[in-house]
Amino acid sequence: MKIGIYGGTFNPPHLGHLAAARAAVEQLGLDRLLLIPAAIPPHKALPGDTPSREHRLEMTRKMADAMLLPRVVQVSGMELEREGKSYTADTLQALREQYPGDELWLLVGTDMFLTLHQWWAPERICALANICAFGRRPEDGGDPFTAQKALLEREYGARVELITLPDPVDVSSTQLRRALAAGEEAGSLLPVPVYGYILMNGLYGTHADLKHLELPELRACSYSMVQQKRVAHIRGTEEEAMRLAAHWGADVKLAQRAAILHDCTKYLELDEHKAICEKYGVELDELEQRAVKLLHSKTGACIAKYVFGEPDEVYWAIFWHTTGKADMTLLEKVLYMADYIEPNRDFDGVEELRALAYSDLDRAMLTGVEATIEDMLRRGNPIHTNTLQAQAWFRRSGATLT
Repeated sequence: MKIGIYGGTFNPPHLGHLAAARAAVEQLGLDRLLLIPAAIPPHKALPGDTPSREHRLEMTRKMADAMLLPRVVQVSGMELEREGKSYTADTLQALREQYPGDELWLLVGTDMFLTLHQWWAPERICALANICAFGRRPEDGGDPFTAQKALLEREYGARVELITLPDPVDVSSTQLRRALAAGEEAGSLLPVPVYGYILMNGLYGTHADLKHLELPELRACSYSMVQQKRVAHIRGTEEEAMRLAAHWGADVKLAQRAAILHDCTKYLELDEHKAICEKYGVELDELEQRAVKLLHSKTGACIAKYVFGEPDEVYWAIFWHTTGKADMTLLEKVLYMADYIEPNRDFDGVEELRALAYSDLDRAMLTGVEATIEDMLRRGNPIHTNTLQAQAWFRRSGATLT
């Protein structure tokens, strides 16, 4: 197995880090890439506004998740757990013991590569792993690189390669920290979930008013709360909700914000859902007490209202988007149906249901509710009473199926 080791303070992890990590995976053909945040870097002191180790580890996890390569890209907290300075030689020794028969590649930027002979125990580093340096431009592999490569090969028997980043991002963590503290635009240089995490936790001197976020910041916060494989669905639901709202005369902006937040608590555990419901006074019935899949709509509604300041219309649209209910408002039906038929959905009959949603929304709702009931019965799962009441209401309203 070929394993890349990419360390750094990741303070914060930015699109330059992400581009380098992706290039290493692709150009070296890595089977695994380990991202390892440093606890105490040997070459420089951490600045005073540095977030806690836990925050830096979580931001690095957000960046790794954004790469959508879960079987390849992993995050290790081994240096954060170790006392003292984060010497690369010690980290490589621990990894060599963990992966005794595998091929290790230490990934470094060109500037760091040119000083590698001055690191602590360079002979151990070169004995434990091959060296791969990132070049931003083809000329980075010129005379200084060639001379350093020859030195490491001659003095330490190193194996060295240079990879050129196809899409280099000109950014530094220092610049980002300053921009964030000054309230300047910085989100475009950060992985979206990392930016959202920074805003939600007030890192680097940010003071975002979570109750009055513009759409890009609201998206970033929402995406920071979910696994990135879910983002395509959330984006699709947002797009579909806007189209449906415009078509049927619902409030497009409210539909959009409800869609952005509708799955924000999708990946919480049962106890976490129940704690949020208890905090905000949401009573759960017997089925909801044990069925985690029914709860993200309720807890998502609470987060939308009490954390992000969304109005009651958005709260209730999110609250009912999983089970439905009798006598739903137009906005509630728009979100329910957008979630059901967004462009990433692919099931038998979805095209017919999409067409129906723009000609007879109530009939489309009945079709969706009854398909859900059939699926639950086929799986042997209990059906929530609100779903049954939604079915009865749409039938009484005249939304009969043909």
